[in-house]
Amino acid sequence: MTKDAFGKAVLGRVLVLDGATGTELAASGMPAGVSPEAWVLEHPSVLIAIQRAYVDVGSDAVFSCTFGGNRLKLAEFGLGDRAAEINAALAAVSREAVGDRALVFGDLAPTGKFVEPFGDLAFEEAIDVYAEQARALMKGGVDGFVIETMMDLQEARAALIAVKETCDLPVMVSMTFGTDGRTLNGTDPLSALFTLQSLGADAVGCNCSTGPREMAKVVAAMKPYAAVPLLAKPNAGMPSLVKGKTRFDMSPEAFGRYASQLVGAGAAIIGGCCGTAPAYIRALRKEISHVAVASPARHRTAAASSYRETVLIGNDFPLTMFGGDINPSGKPALREELRRGETALVRKLAQEQARHGADIIDVNVHARGVDEPALMRAAVLTAVKACGKPVAVDTVRVEAAEQALRVFPGRAVLNSVTAKPAVMERMCAAAGRYGAVIVCMPIDGRGVPANASEAKKRVEAVIACTEHYGIAPEECLVDCLVFPAAAGPAAHRRTLELIDWCAKERRISSLCGISNLTFGLDQRQWLDAAFFCMAAGRGLTAAFIDTSEEYALNTAFAVDALAGRDARFARYIGRFGPQAAAGQAAGERRHRTPGEKVFDAVVAGDDEIIERLLLEALDKGDSPQSLVDDRLIAAINLVGEKFDRKEYFLPQLIACADTMRKGFAVLQPFLSTTGGASGSRGPKVLLATVQGDIHDIGKNIVALMLNNYNFDVIDLGKDVGAGDIIRAAKRHNADIVGLSALMTTTMVEMKEVIDLARREGLERVRFMIGGAVVDQHYADEIGAHGYAGDAIGAVRLAQLFSGDAAAKQISDDSSATKQ
Repeated sequence: MTKDAFGKAVLGRVLVLDGATGTELAASGMPAGVSPEAWVLEHPSVLIAIQRAYVDVGSDAVFSCTFGGNRLKLAEFGLGDRAAEINAALAAVSREAVGDRALVFGDLAPTGKFVEPFGDLAFEEAIDVYAEQARALMKGGVDGFVIETMMDLQEARAALIAVKETCDLPVMVSMTFGTDGRTLNGTDPLSALFTLQSLGADAVGCNCSTGPREMAKVVAAMKPYAAVPLLAKPNAGMPSLVKGKTRFDMSPEAFGRYASQLVGAGAAIIGGCCGTAPAYIRALRKEISHVAVASPARHRTAAASSYRETVLIGNDFPLTMFGGDINPSGKPALREELRRGETALVRKLAQEQARHGADIIDVNVHARGVDEPALMRAAVLTAVKACGKPVAVDTVRVEAAEQALRVFPGRAVLNSVTAKPAVMERMCAAAGRYGAVIVCMPIDGRGVPANASEAKKRVEAVIACTEHYGIAPEECLVDCLVFPAAAGPAAHRRTLELIDWCAKERRISSLCGISNLTFGLDQRQWLDAAFFCMAAGRGLTAAFIDTSEEYALNTAFAVDALAGRDARFARYIGRFGPQAAAGQAAGERRHRTPGEKVFDAVVAGDDEIIERLLLEALDKGDSPQSLVDDRLIAAINLVGEKFDRKEYFLPQLIACADTMRKGFAVLQPFLSTTGGASGSRGPKVLLATVQGDIHDIGKNIVALMLNNYNFDVIDLGKDVGAGDIIRAAKRHNADIVGLSALMTTTMVEMKEVIDLARREGLERVRFMIGGAVVDQHYADEIGAHGYAGDAIGAVRLAQLFSGDAAAKQISDDSSATKQ
């Protein structure tokens, strides 16, 4: 199937997908704890019957049974070296099942590991894993691909790049969002949409985790900016335990009635996920028979994104502030660090600029004697991990641009593309390949333009090239070239004329470096502020500023307020109101002590400097125990509060926890010498993913956080039977047992463990449960003492169970307990 054919298949109609496969296989006799892929190859008639049933009731497409078919997941069953064989065979089974009655999409799903820069799986290795699977599925006869149930945007990017570099078949990408509207890694719908559609996805959407009502909100958030069809594959509500079996709370008829709401929200491709069956797809198909479908607006926007934040650039949005401090020119310390291949200062500068108000962090690592492509790659990953902001890749080296754009977990800005023909072609090709926003610079081999007319011609040349590589003019910014005022008034008049042309005639975004105007002058801020206002009045949409100079940011906030881009002056009041002023004054009273810097490093997740800061604090007289209690633990408590408030997300949580763990390791010898109480561990917590379930990312994060809060953690791993869990609880004299399940077919094992504990007389042990498919209601049903929705919730629940007074401050929505 070609991409054009796929586009026509969803034009003006709803493409109906299949429903759940895993729960249907389980209902058809597949036992828990086996590889579904291997079991289906031994019982192909079961899958054939399921998929034919879906087509009979109205599915236009089915997914191959390869959700766990990548070699990393298959390796958990000893089948990793058979990945290609298994995927090709399973695609052929689905092809046999539906023939030419329906499409077959090859299913690519999570590896179970976090991908660089948020985990240990190298980005290129992740691409290789998915490329192997894609090649095999193509061999088996799929019509296209679906990348589904993705929690990590970087992993979704790796899978999408793998498919694009393997073939030209259509590919849909579906993330899984929680009830808070974000993925486990903190990605919001707009960041997912802009990142994936610009990277080349033919459809973007969401599946699993929630029912249709909640999913419609996610789709509606994407719709205004969607240039591709949107996908929705919700669960049949929430699961519960009925007579020892997992049941979802939504009937086929109720599920079907939400179809029109999903389509109205913007979905053009719909189906069902966990708990749905052919009856659900029949009801859905019936409901949409009279529903009109609106095609995507295909409106392009100069939007930059990271894995957790999107910045919309244009005259309808607030002025976009680029922070340009990560540039070795004029910064000897940064230049020397980069020559050593280090990025600690990059991290610090990214965090400072983000804190001061920069929307996009410009990264320039050009210096004599450095490997710029490798260093640029490292620097953009350091910057985004440090502050979560989108970045601008600032380089004239094509190789550096390609490496950075390929690995950046979002949609980056490429700063910049000149009108020099040979370089322009290669830069635009790289930007088009990875979906970047382009800064067009009107410079060619002859140097700077003599006047505005010449500048416009050069801009048009760059834009023509970007369009050839699939980047619309609306996705570009024009660098309007600010020159020093000392060159005469004609210089800044030319800049203003070019800004005016961008806004009124070409209707594209403009960018300029404000402080370039006053280079070499005293009392620069007044001229800079005046010029900033003049440029904004002409239609300037973005500016490079020194974020440490408040006048520039303050001017931007004032301009936005008066230009109607700040509803009810909300951003302006937030910046200049009494609370903001009080916080600023408190922060300026004095310098931070070494101990306070330790606290700051944990909150920032800066593990590169934690050892040095702790040794400095010890040298200044801070006791090891006070550093543990008042700095490390106090800092991680603040991190937990930020996580609860959705100020921090999983990547920050892990980075901060790792920093704290490293800090504990530094202090441990000193604690042992001084007899510090923190040298001993607290209550014992036994953790396990229940039998039949091989998903353990969430459980591993819980273990990390509990260890950092000084609990004595015994991790039994995944796919652990009830008997093994209870025997281990007795052997280790556990105080708390934490059970995890991610599958509706394995959540019932939690009840088996708790029932066995009661029969064995373990009345003292407290049980807590967690996982995407369970909630407090389910905990109550099976007799667990509490449910935790995330790692911080698990820590605080464990603190309550162990009588820790600090846990009394827990908010009700962090976790719930049964008293």
